[in-house]
Amino acid sequence: MPSRRNFLKMTGGAFALLFGLGQAAKFLPRKALLRPPGGQDEAAFIARCLRCDRCRSICPTSVIGLANLSDGILEARTPVMKFHLGYCSFCNQCVEVCPTHALQPFDSKTVKIGLATVQKDICIAWDSGGCMVCMDACPYHAITLDGQSHPVVDSRQCNGCGICEQICPALVMRSYIGGSIRGIVVTPISGKGDGNI
Repeated sequence: MPSRRNFLKMTGGAFALLFGLGQAAKFLPRKALLRPPGGQDEAAFIARCLRCDRCRSICPTSVIGLANLSDGILEARTPVMKFHLGYCSFCNQCVEVCPTHALQPFDSKTVKIGLATVQKDICIAWDSGGCMVCMDACPYHAITLDGQSHPVVDSRQCNGCGICEQICPALVMRSYIGGSIRGIVVTPISGKGDGNI
């Protein structure tokens, strides 16, 4: 049975190690992740998130998934948006169940989860034309077609809801390409900040 002194040494060592990892993480390059709405201030979000999984469990569209260890040691098992699974309806349920307020109340007209970006090498419209699925589905009218019928995203209108990515038919119609990237994907605006443009 460990003595009280040994227990205190081990506990102190564990705290020192955790503190050291936290301090080191500030200087390590970090990958920008797509957070649920209200979690766009990455530093505040990481400091508060308990990885309790309540936001993912309550999401009615199943768009909230979990970050992997490959996304970073501090980010592992934190909520991220996975638009191949669903889209964000800005229902506010994830914010309401967050016990630590890592997800803050937000205005769906000003908060941007990310920005839709056309992947020209995968997009059907850029390859052969004729596809307007993302433009027709966008509830914010953020996607238009240029003179050659290629989709163009208006960054002022797009709030990163992910409907365009979820319904993109590129992987179905071009299944031979493999992978999971669609013809349009939502990308982080930046690694930190409030998500507003």
